Amino acid sequence: MSEQDDEREREHDGGREPGSAREQGARERADGEQPKAAPPAARAGGLRKELPDEVPGEAKAGRDTEAGAGAARPGGQADDRRGSGSDAAPELTGRQRLINGLWPPRVTRAQLIVALLLFGLGFGLAVQVASNSETDSALRGARQEDLVRILDELDDRTQRLEDEKQGLEKQRDELENSSDQAEEARKQTIEKERQLGVLAGTVAAQGPGITMTIEDTKGTVEADMLLDAIQELRAAGAEAIQVNGVRVVAGTYLADSGNGVSVDGNKINAPYRFKVIGKPQDLEPALNIPGGVVQTLEKEQATVAVERSAKIVVDALRAAKRPDYARSSSQ
Repeated sequence: MSEQDDEREREHDGGREPGSAREQGARERADGEQPKAAPPAARAGGLRKELPDEVPGEAKAGRDTEAGAGAARPGGQADDRRGSGSDAAPELTGRQRLINGLWPPRVTRAQLIVALLLFGLGFGLAVQVASNSETDSALRGARQEDLVRILDELDDRTQRLEDEKQGLEKQRDELENSSDQAEEARKQTIEKERQLGVLAGTVAAQGPGITMTIEDTKGTVEADMLLDAIQELRAAGAEAIQVNGVRVVAGTYLADSGNGVSVDGNKINAPYRFKVIGKPQDLEPALNIPGGVVQTLEKEQATVAVERSAKIVVDALRAAKRPDYARSSSQ
């Protein structure tokens, strides 16, 4: 072959090599052929060049992150990779949680103060209920006649207060309507002086009332029993009282004295005789109420006799005593 022919052939082959390589790649892609894998040595060398040295550490950190995410799953769900033999805290029952919340107690100062106040209030209510129960039991055991008598006594007291109110209103009207107010005031002053004299024991008094005689043969009657009788008579509307010749006034005191009783320092002996001015229909029932003065004295083996009278004279007098400290506050 001539040199010209060789040269044309090389030019022809050289011009077709690139195109031939491109055509071969295109045919391989069209046919779906996979590129040939690199040799193992080349792959190992390539991985060592591509992966840095920190890859094992990062992988370990990834595993730790996954473990933490599994531990933080909501609802207390365990990780699937956790072993079945792991220990879990026992759940408390409702009663155990209640006991843990109440004991040991945690008391503050405010709670302690409130507890003391509630205790005092409860104690007062208990005492009041007990007192009312005793009164109710005494009335519950009383006879029908005694209950009627007690009701009559209460009605009489109410009527006395109403009469006193009307009397005071009448005096006020007389002072306001009188043409000579000075003279009317003088008359009322004199009348008021007489009334106060009866109460103070400086003047004698007379009127309807009762006489009570106490026989004490056993010597068991004491001063406090006579004082209870005086207080009961005053509560029933007694206006003047005399005991064995001694006038009883607002400041009267009684004390035991040997075999007898001392009234305002004056010793008196049995039998004790009370002269009382007041409404007999109120005075006698007040002494005979269940558990009252008469029953108490009879329990001490004393004999009590009460008599009504249309006219009782109380003539024992007390000298007017000037108070040592009290002074009138009126201008």
